[in-house]
Amino acid sequence: MGFAADASLLSIGGVGVMLAVATFRSLLISPFLRVFSTIFAVEYVVTGFAYIAVDAGWWPPSFSEAAPPASLPVAIAIFGLLVYLISFIPVIRQITRLADPYFVTDERGSVEFGPFGSRQVTERRFAGSLIVLLVVINQLQVGINIRLSFFNRDWFNAIQNKDSATFWSLLLGVFCFWAAIAVVSNLVEYYTESVLRIRWRRWMTERYYGLWLDEGSLYRAALLGQVADNPDQRIVEDVRNFLNSTYTYSISLLATVSTLVSFSIILWTIPVDFSIPGTGIIVPGLPFFAALAFSVVGTWLTHLIGKPLVRLEFRQERYEADFRFGLARLREYCEQVALLRGENAERRILGGRFGALISNFYAIVSRSVKLMTFTATFFQANVVIPYIIVAPYFFLGKITLGQMSQTAQAFGRVESSLTFFIARYQSLASYKAVVERLTTFRSAIEEARRLGTKPPRIERIPHSGRDLALRKLVLCLPDGREIVRADRLTIESGTTTLVSGPSGSGKSTLFRAIAGIWPYGRGTIECPADARIMLLPQRPYIPAGTLRTAVAYPSIPGAHDDRAVREALELARLALLVCETESEDNWSQRLSGGEQQRLAIARAILDKPDWLFLDEATSALDEKLEEEIYGVLHKVLPETTIVSIGHRATLSALHRRLVEMEPGPNGIFEPTPKLLSTPQTPAEEAGSLAPLYNSRK
Repeated sequence: MGFAADASLLSIGGVGVMLAVATFRSLLISPFLRVFSTIFAVEYVVTGFAYIAVDAGWWPPSFSEAAPPASLPVAIAIFGLLVYLISFIPVIRQITRLADPYFVTDERGSVEFGPFGSRQVTERRFAGSLIVLLVVINQLQVGINIRLSFFNRDWFNAIQNKDSATFWSLLLGVFCFWAAIAVVSNLVEYYTESVLRIRWRRWMTERYYGLWLDEGSLYRAALLGQVADNPDQRIVEDVRNFLNSTYTYSISLLATVSTLVSFSIILWTIPVDFSIPGTGIIVPGLPFFAALAFSVVGTWLTHLIGKPLVRLEFRQERYEADFRFGLARLREYCEQVALLRGENAERRILGGRFGALISNFYAIVSRSVKLMTFTATFFQANVVIPYIIVAPYFFLGKITLGQMSQTAQAFGRVESSLTFFIARYQSLASYKAVVERLTTFRSAIEEARRLGTKPPRIERIPHSGRDLALRKLVLCLPDGREIVRADRLTIESGTTTLVSGPSGSGKSTLFRAIAGIWPYGRGTIECPADARIMLLPQRPYIPAGTLRTAVAYPSIPGAHDDRAVREALELARLALLVCETESEDNWSQRLSGGEQQRLAIARAILDKPDWLFLDEATSALDEKLEEEIYGVLHKVLPETTIVSIGHRATLSALHRRLVEMEPGPNGIFEPTPKLLSTPQTPAEEAGSLAPLYNSRK
């Protein structure tokens, strides 16, 4: 007995040393997994000292059934080591790279404490505290299940012995007490889990759309094409699914591991000499080995059958998103489709996308039917397998009815723990697909943020002058082909300039490079220091909400008072909308193309930029109204330099200078400055248009 105790202490100490090394080195692993590594280390210390107390005779006799065996701290230490080891598996590292940022952030958030008010806490510390609480609750529930396992044994023995006093005593004194604690713990777990999930989701969602919106990343990510497809789905659906699955495969898995360890000990320590049927060979813990073999074979077969689901689920998410995006685009361009009678073409396009979705769905169903056939059969057999194993020993009188029931129950718990991944294999396939989508999205955003940051690149250099100068500027397409070369081109401040040239000559690309969002190219753009640049595209963006919000964009609605907003609408020839500034509507659908362009002009009037670039921003207006709008801009924005892209001959009369995009060698266009007419001062330009402006005011 003494030798066995010494061996147990040596085994506890040996794995403890290894766990201590792994815990010390846990700073090298994922911060998310580090939380679990720390929990296992603490549990090892607690259970190790508890076993020492049992071995030394210090354990209270009244709690003898709760005394931990030597295998418990050893098993906990092994699982602690496993946490350290699995942190280096590529797929685990891929998951933790997505989860870790929340557990290292120093951002602070508000936590409500009911009648005690709120308090600012660090998100990572609060999240770590919630995880520890959830782990404690889950392990408390495992302990309750263990206690109820022994209740179940004694209760069935009382039934077998027709002992009514023990029957009612166990029911009222044991079951009701622990069942009530189990109910309360489930409620606390649900609330704590919900708080963790929603705070984690809020932080992660804000981080992802923050990165997507940062420094033009959303535009640059769109340039990358399919690498960052459907960002809306990834930010909404994939983040939510990732967090739900991560919880299931971390905290729930930890509870499953605890259940496995605890009930394995019960199976191993049942005081019965189990022998192989038909032989006299005694195998200690035979039910445990049967459950282990049954589960290993089942898990292996499940993996073979269900492995293709990972690829199919990934493709299904993409097909669903593409189809939804197609419907959203159709709603956005409904007028254009109707005018072109494009309904049949759209029906074919949507049919093709939905057909791909349906075909892949049937492939998922086919594979899932095979998987479900096996798993359903497996779990049905699981109900009777433990009874088949222990029934012969019951009929021989070696075990009581209570021991038979406890053995069957423990077998079921062990086997269900070992088949954790079998029961969740299909959701695991979806989880892997979600992880892949979030990983590729994050990589695409990071790549978008890197575009144009490494030499050779487009350098934007502020200077003390007033003019805008392009020096050795070369603009390229995403595939690397050069499209524009501009060397020693100066756009003079205060001089209205028209940029013209054939379609595809790089006019809009040049404007986007000046605005700072085009990443492909090299050279220098010298801008006046602190100059505010505004670019109005041909089709302006109009956000949902009130008309005031649409006019004030990108400023907040309250940035301009009512009078300024109304005056800007009147100046932009949208006087009929003045009374609707507080009305909410789908303004991008309600307003015509010309009205949308004039709304963008109203924004410029409110914003008063130093440089205003108009990329065919008045192309939807008739020539007379276009001339009026330019007159208004010259009058109300006398300090603003206007640079336009346009093809109409009438625009020449509204500008002093022309920059023509002329084709050079190898089809590369070069902006070449030309004079349009006798030079005028800005004041003379405004004066020549004043009668037109005053007639409308």
